[in-house]
Amino acid sequence: MGIKIAPSILSARFDRLGDQVTEAAAAGADLIHIDVMDGHFVPNLTMGPAIVESIRPLTKVPFDAHLMVIQPEIFIQDFAEVGVDDLTVHVESDHDVRKTIRAIRDAGVRPGLVLNPTTPLDRAIPHLADVDLLLVMTVQPGFSGQAFRYDVVPKIRAARAHIDKEGLAVELEVDGGIKIDTAPIVAEAGADILVSGSGIFPDHVAANLKKLREVAEKAARHRP
Repeated sequence: MGIKIAPSILSARFDRLGDQVTEAAAAGADLIHIDVMDGHFVPNLTMGPAIVESIRPLTKVPFDAHLMVIQPEIFIQDFAEVGVDDLTVHVESDHDVRKTIRAIRDAGVRPGLVLNPTTPLDRAIPHLADVDLLLVMTVQPGFSGQAFRYDVVPKIRAARAHIDKEGLAVELEVDGGIKIDTAPIVAEAGADILVSGSGIFPDHVAANLKKLREVAEKAARHRP
């Protein structure tokens, strides 16, 4: 299986969001990444279930929702009902992680965990056997267009090594500052899924996605 590319619609043009989602899907996006922020866990407020519901009929590409919220458990059912396929939640949020993971799976959605740049991998390891995704942030979540943090790369490598050693069915996702120059770095380090916002949107979506995939897959072939 090759590298998966997940365009983040946080960087899309919202005056023609539907067109941008359709464009990304037609360009071969493997997932559509949806950044959900509550203005409390991070200092920004973005999209909720109503927006997801409005774009869900436009494509069959899976929706990958990243909940940057204080209490993720209260949003699970709403997002499940509008058709998201994955829900990733932060270990740093105020919730019972194990209980939240179970509630996501019970809602018929794939659960995942998210680690902020400074959060150690050890915070996620006790739960990795129970999730389908591990999302490692290479920027502090809250806003698109931030610079990639190279100091997180060793954590990506460590996560890849742990997943492989334990034989876990967990996809390793990386989000933050993923562009042509940084995509090869995280792909070589072991990422399965690359989330990119401003590296793909809003213009030349198909060309940007194709190039991102090419450089990432080339780098992945050189993994140790």
